[in-house]
Amino acid sequence: MRQMLANPVLAPLVFRPNKLGPKFTEKFTEGFKPARIIPALRSYSGVRHRESRKAIGPATLGRIGALEVRLARTAAEVRRAQRLRYEVFYEEMSATPAAAARLARRDFDAFDTICDHVLVLDHNAGRMVLGRHEPKVVGTYRLLRHDMAARHGGFYTADEFDIGPMLARHAGRRFMELGRSCVLAPYRTKRTVELLWAGVWAYARHHGIDVMFGCASLKGVDPEALARPLAFLHHYAPTDAEWSAPALPGRGTRMDRLAKEAIDVKAALHDLPPLIKGYLRLGAQIGEGAVIDHQFGTTDVFIVLPIERINPRYMEHFGVNAERHAA
Repeated sequence: MRQMLANPVLAPLVFRPNKLGPKFTEKFTEGFKPARIIPALRSYSGVRHRESRKAIGPATLGRIGALEVRLARTAAEVRRAQRLRYEVFYEEMSATPAAAARLARRDFDAFDTICDHVLVLDHNAGRMVLGRHEPKVVGTYRLLRHDMAARHGGFYTADEFDIGPMLARHAGRRFMELGRSCVLAPYRTKRTVELLWAGVWAYARHHGIDVMFGCASLKGVDPEALARPLAFLHHYAPTDAEWSAPALPGRGTRMDRLAKEAIDVKAALHDLPPLIKGYLRLGAQIGEGAVIDHQFGTTDVFIVLPIERINPRYMEHFGVNAERHAA
């Protein structure tokens, strides 16, 4: 579930815009607010809020051969996840980076400071740093727990979808937002994706999460060109009323662009990104309306997955307590 806000502006503190020209300064400082200085510095540096740096569970969430899944432990590891996101979202795909992201060659925003970052590491690749082997980061997921979001400005998804009523209807439940999922191209195999999901599942079980949700993206910003997969999601995987979270007024675009009987189901499934197909197999449901994200060149849909609705087959596969890939 890829997420994105406008990157916080760091120019007045990190760079010297007076030496870079007035046009650059104006573009780079657009939207700057002094109240955002601390979150901006943290997100740029990879330093998380002190609450996020507390011990949050096992050192390792799982392992398959040379691949290990665990949480980022240091600011440097968060920056490595941000570099991977930049490589996938901006260099491989069609996202348009803000000036700060382009200069840093990292994808970062204020949410990085309050999230936990799941990493898939390849111990057979990487580099030597100060005499120690640093494994290569080949996959990542960003996780935001309800308690952290409640204390630090809310969830990213609320920028696109009206999740407030859904959260209120389930006030006693623990929610977790999933976002910024990506895997390096050579590692997009069943094994890597399975390990990444095993890490997310282990984290969710450790924290007693009841519901996972977030935004998932289809490539492209023309809803008509995406009519078949959008209509399929609308007709075949709609949310029940209790989990409804429609697109925000003025931001949404219709998904029911084809009648149900006019959909070629096999072709529609082929059109869907692997991540969305994976969510559907687990038992996820799709919200009403899609949101166009021009910066990322995507069309986003809302996905919600209550833990009790996860397909029992996959629960058995990963283990009720995520023991299958436990290191």
